[in-house]
Amino acid sequence: MNRILIAGATGYLGRYIVAESQNRDLNTTVLVRNKKKAEKMNLSPENIFVAEVTEKDTLADCCNNIDVVISSLGITRQRDDKTYMDVDYQGNMNLLEEAKKANVKKFIYVSALKADQLREVQICDAKEKFVDELKKSGLDYSIIRPNGFFSDITEFYNMAKKGKVYLFGDGELKSNPIHGADLAEVCVDAVFSSEKEINVGGPEVLTHNKIAETAFAAVGKKPKISYIPDWIRKGILRFGKVFLPAKMFGPVQFFMTVMAKEMVAPIHGKITLKEYFYQLHLKENKER
Repeated sequence: MNRILIAGATGYLGRYIVAESQNRDLNTTVLVRNKKKAEKMNLSPENIFVAEVTEKDTLADCCNNIDVVISSLGITRQRDDKTYMDVDYQGNMNLLEEAKKANVKKFIYVSALKADQLREVQICDAKEKFVDELKKSGLDYSIIRPNGFFSDITEFYNMAKKGKVYLFGDGELKSNPIHGADLAEVCVDAVFSSEKEINVGGPEVLTHNKIAETAFAAVGKKPKISYIPDWIRKGILRFGKVFLPAKMFGPVQFFMTVMAKEMVAPIHGKITLKEYFYQLHLKENKER
């Protein structure tokens, strides 16, 4: 089980999964669109497979001599004409078909916490449609369900830099987002685990208020928080569904839906949000 194919390898999470796999001396191959990005990962050319997952023919033989596929494929920010169904569902389906042809032993897929309960949200529906198919595929599998990446929480930091953070409701909903490096450990652990579904969060359970205060502390500003009534959030969702282009509405729909829910998952990892925010601030100061 030491021959691993990592799909989505140049994305936020994928880069950490590659590093974790290499740290454990696993035979690591990456599936990427951009070869130049992959070449920076200390991989030999034969361990870089270039393909476009939405174009099925380009994936031919990508899973040959592979034991386990780990896929974090999915749209984070829609910059082209591809939809969640194109990438999160069909792209992963194309990869799954190749995995079945090559008799891959296991397929590990990164979805999202509570995505199976949020099928009305575009991105969750696409991810869970693929999960449904993976479960019926006949392959051994693990579904990883993180409750949010630190990279998603960067918006709190960006607002704090501008002097004010906006929160929905009273700011007391809780979550424990996770750093990519800590989540990568869970993804690679799943290679050798029998668990089928793994809910996972970071080491600290924080209210949205506390996340905002942590961001203000990192940028050295006094906390200033404005609270937005929930009816405005619901109105934005209704308005956006009708008037926003699908590629703009998708991220808005996901963000505004999960921000109104408790998103607490089993604790894992060591890297705190405070460390992450301070590292962002330190990096910005160095670049000035």
